[in-house]
Amino acid sequence: MRQLLNFIPLVVFFVFLLVYDMFVGIKALMIAATLSFILTLIVYKKVEKLELFSFLMIIIFGGLTIFLDNKDIFKWKITLINFGFALILLTSQFIFKKNLIQKIMGKELKLNISVWNKLNIIWSLFFIVCGLANIYVIFYMSDDFFGLFKAFILPGASLVITVISSIYIYKYLEPNDKSKLTEFKNHE
Repeated sequence: MRQLLNFIPLVVFFVFLLVYDMFVGIKALMIAATLSFILTLIVYKKVEKLELFSFLMIIIFGGLTIFLDNKDIFKWKITLINFGFALILLTSQFIFKKNLIQKIMGKELKLNISVWNKLNIIWSLFFIVCGLANIYVIFYMSDDFFGLFKAFILPGASLVITVISSIYIYKYLEPNDKSKLTEFKNHE
C-alpha cells in the first residue's frame, strides 16, 4: 500500500501531461504528492526520510518550474538527484570509508564488506546511468516520452536493480539469515 501511495502521483503526472501539458502535469503532481504525503502521515503515523526527500524535491522543483515558467528545471531534477545519490555513495565509500548501503541495510543483513562495497558501486553506477539516460531524454525526446520515462521507466528500472541486488545479496547470506528471510516470506 505504501509503495502505491508513492506511485500514484507519478501516474497522475503522466495522465495530466498527456491530456494537457507539462505545466498542468507538474501542478497535478504537486497536488497528488501532497495528498499522498498527508495520507501516508495519517495511515502510517510517520514518513520515511526518502519519502520526505522525494516530496520536497517535487514541491521545490515543481514550484520553481511553475514560478519561472521553465519546464526544463523540472526535467533536470531527475539528473541532479541521481548524480547526487551516486556522488554521496561513492564519496562515502572512497573518501570517508563508510558504506551507506551497509549502514542502511547492515542491521538486518550480515555480509562481508566486499559484498557491501560491490553493492554500493552497483547502485552508484545505476544512479549515474539513470542521470545520463535522463539527459538523453531531455535533449532528444518529447515531453510525453519524458513523462513515460519519469512515471514508468525509471521506477521499473529501480525495481529491476532492487531484484538484482536481492539475488546478489542472497548468494552471500549466512544460513541463519537465509532462514529468517524464508520465514519472513512465509508470513506475508
